[in-house]
Amino acid sequence: MPEEKRQLPLWQESILLVATALVLALIVKTFFFQAFYIPSDSMVPTMVKNDKLLVQKWSYWSGGPERGDIVVFRDPGNWLAGDVDESANVVQRGLEVVGLFPSGGHLIKRVIGVGGDRVVCCDAEGRTTVNGEPIDEPYLADQDVNADQTFDVKVPKGYLWVQGDNRGNSADSRAHLGEPGGGFIADEDVVGKAWLRVWPLNRFGTIPGTDAFDEVP
Repeated sequence: MPEEKRQLPLWQESILLVATALVLALIVKTFFFQAFYIPSDSMVPTMVKNDKLLVQKWSYWSGGPERGDIVVFRDPGNWLAGDVDESANVVQRGLEVVGLFPSGGHLIKRVIGVGGDRVVCCDAEGRTTVNGEPIDEPYLADQDVNADQTFDVKVPKGYLWVQGDNRGNSADSRAHLGEPGGGFIADEDVVGKAWLRVWPLNRFGTIPGTDAFDEVP
């Protein structure tokens, strides 16, 4: 008579199931997607403060971000300053670690220039130019304020130049020109690409791309 397989006690099975779920969650967070929330109004109207997003990572498995991508990245040097939400409790912070709760401490902006690009603001019509090509950006909250801060930068290899869609209210690369790092974001600091808005439900849906940079040489 074959020996019966010994069954684990219920409490041990429960621990095993929880541990397995956490490991799977960590794998998903590390390689596939992760939850975040929007910490400011810098991406209005594309995204608004406290929107909850899923950020996908597979787009960058074999290459870096491209112009026009909306990316989430780790704070490169106190860019957030006093904007970090410290209200999360212990449970929420634990869920953040495994990707089951939207994470803070990150920023989200649009990639305007990649390594090797020359980014200039602005031409006679107030448009940003990349490698001499003027960019028509239909997603901007207010095109008229785009030229309020002028600059002329060459993006180093392995770095990005990023700006918010709400150019009049975005402490992006432009705001950090005079600081260490020159306002550039290292490719390796990018967590992923904005993919799906999951909250609020009336704005649920994928984050649209843009063809605004298609003509950049």
